[in-house]
Amino acid sequence: MKIIKAERLRRLPPYLFQEIDRLKAELVAKGVDVINLGVGDPDLPTPDHIIRRLQTAAEDPETHQYPSYSGMNDFRVSVAGWYRRRFGVELDPLREVLTLIGSKEGLAHLPLACINQGDLALVPSPAYPVYHVATLFAGGESFFMPLQRENRFLPDLKAIPPDVARRARLMFLNYPNNPTGATAERDFYERVVEFAREYEILVCHDAAYTEMAFDGYRPMSFLEIPGAREVGIEFQSLSKTYNMTGWRLGFAVGNAQILEGLGQVKSNIDSGAFNAIQHAGIAALEGSQECVGRMRQIYQERRDVLIAGLKKVGLDPDPPKATFYVWCPTPKGYNSKDFTSLLLREAGIVTTPGSGFGEPGEGYVRMALTVTKERIEEAVGRIRKLSF
Repeated sequence: MKIIKAERLRRLPPYLFQEIDRLKAELVAKGVDVINLGVGDPDLPTPDHIIRRLQTAAEDPETHQYPSYSGMNDFRVSVAGWYRRRFGVELDPLREVLTLIGSKEGLAHLPLACINQGDLALVPSPAYPVYHVATLFAGGESFFMPLQRENRFLPDLKAIPPDVARRARLMFLNYPNNPTGATAERDFYERVVEFAREYEILVCHDAAYTEMAFDGYRPMSFLEIPGAREVGIEFQSLSKTYNMTGWRLGFAVGNAQILEGLGQVKSNIDSGAFNAIQHAGIAALEGSQECVGRMRQIYQERRDVLIAGLKKVGLDPDPPKATFYVWCPTPKGYNSKDFTSLLLREAGIVTTPGSGFGEPGEGYVRMALTVTKERIEEAVGRIRKLSF
């Protein structure tokens, strides 16, 4: 039998990390002590009070049945309360909050709700790959908005041609940003709302890293801007804030009509998040936030060690105000893939080439702060011995 792949799979960008994975496997097989700065997956454990809530809820037979497609009402009320306390944003829990099986799931399904064949999505680059891939799956096309250092890694809305803006149905944004670690402020979001109104574009703001910020900085919500709720929605995740990546729990908030469309897609594809995990999510959102503060302190300490070490060897990264990523320019004479390969082959350090996130990411590597301070110090020591 001939297996035929769907055309949408043929349109996917190539897997640029395949060679890196192969080299990593070779080194591990040879007994090399590999330090992995390539994975954006917290190494810190989920706080105990969240785990205990899951254990209790999982023992209740009522949580074993199919959950609601849109999420438990109690969880959505908790989300609304958290948004009120954290951002001063009032939400209707039943109309303006939608539970997700992790924010990635919602981001991937959103274009199916608002993109028709041939429509355009405005996609930042470099960026989390799911924005572009989800657009392709929905039959749309991506217009890439380059994120460049000279513009603080913010898209230049004035550089988007009017004919492109008129064709666009959806704009993806992500601040604090993966992979650059950049942040956005009120004036930028105000321009986004004005742009979205002018061209009737839906805004999708991926805000998964708002709680992972340093030096007292507190990122804002897109929904704090007057008029934002009229044009868009915001995605949040418990993965990074509470070290719950494997639990798969997130939520989308904002425009009720957009959420209704996303919910309609989800109801035909999945059966909702496990209720016991939603109970754990309530414990996370309503419980003490001291665990979040400790998480920030740990990552800030790691950031400071890595930034200082990289600068000592002549590299020039900007210290991120948020996220657990360092976006590091490559040394002169190296492209992203070459420098990634050098670090892996000669130092046993895994990083991610910036080009893997989009063409404007060329000339950078992304390093994740997801190993201990001691391992970061070890990595810096190995880099110091390299010649570049």
